[in-house]
Amino acid sequence: MCNANPRNMKKTIYSWTAILLGCAITAIGFVFFINPYGIVPGGVYGASIVLQHIFPSIQVGTFGYMLDIPLLTLSVLLLGAKIGTRTIVAALTTPFIMNALEWVAYPDKEALQSLDPSRLLGGILDLSDHLIIATVMGAAVIGLGCGLIVRQQATSGGSDIVAMILQKYCHMRFSRAIMLVDGVVVFFGLIVIGFGIGSNNTDSEPTIYLSLYSLAAIFVTSRVLAFVINGPKNDKLMFVISEKHLPDLREYILRDLDRTGTYIKSSGLYTGHEKEMLFLVVSYKEVDNLKLKIKQADPGAFVVVTDAYDAYGEGWKPLPSSKNDINPE
Repeated sequence: MCNANPRNMKKTIYSWTAILLGCAITAIGFVFFINPYGIVPGGVYGASIVLQHIFPSIQVGTFGYMLDIPLLTLSVLLLGAKIGTRTIVAALTTPFIMNALEWVAYPDKEALQSLDPSRLLGGILDLSDHLIIATVMGAAVIGLGCGLIVRQQATSGGSDIVAMILQKYCHMRFSRAIMLVDGVVVFFGLIVIGFGIGSNNTDSEPTIYLSLYSLAAIFVTSRVLAFVINGPKNDKLMFVISEKHLPDLREYILRDLDRTGTYIKSSGLYTGHEKEMLFLVVSYKEVDNLKLKIKQADPGAFVVVTDAYDAYGEGWKPLPSSKNDINPE
């Protein structure tokens, strides 16, 4: 007799749908905005783009397989990591969709091997004269796709594995290791594509532009990825210090804002007088109205407003369930 919980089943279906959708969106970003212009946004697929310029008969997605599978194996051998089913699926699905999209988007094998943007979808999406648009759009789409994957506690493998190996064996910070790996890939792309070693080199832009576009793509991708996973992170932390009791302000916070806070008994360092201090976290939209209420309650109150990087607990995000929860920040 099947005892499957319908709620858990729905959650599982949603999770797998998000992963597959994320893989498809990531592939779209590469195929239509990044690959045709030789932009190298770091990571495995950035390296794959560079290799495709050396060996044009092999598709970018195929190089993704050739790099991702050994890296996933290394993560098991060197890091002792358990590769989750979701990560395996994401790592294998993304390059498959990428290859399939390229076969559909280009009219023949010659156009596919050259990744000629003028023949991509019949030329209707040729952004050769608008590379900054291609860079930003491609990076944003890739960041969205990767964010959907990471939100489901999966990754598409790649440079993060190399970074973890460097972190463990070279005692390097993870963020610095990621920068190093992506930097090496971008430099590799500059040499191969920018200086024309590969077969698909173009002379439409100065060489230095390749690195600038690639670095811009890395930045945009990382910001969109962080936004998709963590949200806008624009909550505010407020301290309200007053020599008066503020019952009306407390009532406004509890009833109108539907928030809570912490009352802290304090005293002035200089005067020694007892004071009331309220500590609370609110959304940025609530700050202005709250400041007006504070002024009505006590025009002489001392107020500090600062960014709340993260807020966990009732009414906010749940605390991470394990140390393996992914946070790109």
